[in-house]
Amino acid sequence: PCRRGAGVSADPGGLSIQESLYPGVTCFGCGHANPDGFHLRSYREGERTVAEFTSGPEHDNGFGFLNGGIIATVLDCHTAAVVLWEAAQRGWEADPGAPIPFITAGFEVRFLRPSPLAAPVQLTAEPVSISEQEIVVSAELSADGKPRATMTATWLRFHPR
Repeated sequence: PCRRGAGVSADPGGLSIQESLYPGVTCFGCGHANPDGFHLRSYREGERTVAEFTSGPEHDNGFGFLNGGIIATVLDCHTAAVVLWEAAQRGWEADPGAPIPFITAGFEVRFLRPSPLAAPVQLTAEPVSISEQEIVVSAELSADGKPRATMTATWLRFHPR
């Protein structure tokens, strides 16, 4: 469970991608080893990956809506689930010294309308392109059946130096 009122769920009855593929990661958004994080739980649903996130009052943008930085964090971490699942399906292991095989290289977020605070939002994501060196993922955050934000994230193979 998450602290300070934040929580996530989309549990179809099993471990999430995060819990099954990288349970020891301490990422604030998706790391289940971070006691203060969001503990995002993403699941495969056909060809896409889904999750639900419920923010807390501390995630307020100052006007009663969900903060844009929190939206970007949740979408980035949800795209991570897609990337790491796709890499695992192909047997693409992390390089020696790298904790995961890919890392965020960049993303573009579009805020379409305000997102509700302290109410569940739905996350969906799917790959746009996949290669052993780069995976691009498209994601959406929606609430009340309306898209609230979109993200296109580019993930590159993580080669520690």
